[in-house]
Amino acid sequence: MKNIQIIILSVILILISNSYSFASEKLFEEAKKKFEKKDYEKSKFLFQRNIVFNPKNAESYLYLAKIFKSEENQEEEEKNLDTTLLLQPDNEEAIYMLINIQIDRSNFEKANTLMKRFSNVCKSMCKKKKEISKSLQDIEAKDEKTN
Repeated sequence: MKNIQIIILSVILILISNSYSFASEKLFEEAKKKFEKKDYEKSKFLFQRNIVFNPKNAESYLYLAKIFKSEENQEEEEKNLDTTLLLQPDNEEAIYMLINIQIDRSNFEKANTLMKRFSNVCKSMCKKKKEISKSLQDIEAKDEKTN
C-alpha cells in the first residue's frame, strides 16, 4: 500500500514540475515577443514572473539586463548581467555588455580582465574584440593626454 502512495505522490510531483516548466517556457516566449516589439514594461514583468517559476533561467536575466540598459539603469543592468554570468559563466553577450559598462565607468583594469575572459569564450561575437580593444585604446590615449 505504501508503495502505491509513493508512486502516486511521485506522479503528482512530476506533473506539477512539468506544469511549472511549461508555464515558464510559455512566459519566456511571451516575454521575448514583447521585448522584440520593444514593449519593455510588459516584457520586464513577464521575464520577472518567469524567474519566479525558473530562477535559474540565465536568458531571462540577460533580457532584463537589456531592458535596464534601454532604461539607462546601469546598476540594475549590471546586477542582471552578474546573475546571468553566475548561472552561465561563458555567456559572451553578458560579458560583452559588462565590458561596455566598465569602459563607460573608465574601469580599464576590470574591462581588460573581462576582455580576456571574453576572448576565451567568444564564439559568435568574436568580431567585437576589435571594437572593444579600440575603445580601450582610445580611452587610454585620452587619459595619457590629460595626465
